Amino acid sequence: MNGPKLSRYFIGFILSVFYTVTAYFITVKSKASFWTLITVLVVLAVAQLAVQLLYFLHLGEELRPRWQLLAFGFMSLVVVILVVGSLWIMSNLNYNHARRSPTDTNNYLIKDEGVQPEANP
Repeated sequence: MNGPKLSRYFIGFILSVFYTVTAYFITVKSKASFWTLITVLVVLAVAQLAVQLLYFLHLGEELRPRWQLLAFGFMSLVVVILVVGSLWIMSNLNYNHARRSPTDTNNYLIKDEGVQPEANP
């Protein structure tokens, strides 16, 4: 590894650590409102993403950026599908779980699944 490359990785590392530690301390020590905190964390996350793309993935430095951009777009699509799908599943589980009482759940397990719930000690 030559000097300029190594210094770019070092700068990227320092910036990544800075953004991560800043997000942690803002979350732990902040007295700001919920939406202010979310906004600041999203801005820090976008800055962290930019550092990762520029300093570690070298986005924009290659001779043929089209293929790298296409791969980045596909990766972004997969991440969006995973995040939105996970949130959808968790919301659905929360909705369905909130509608049932513990007695309803036990009756469902006994009747439909053939499972006998454990007795509380």
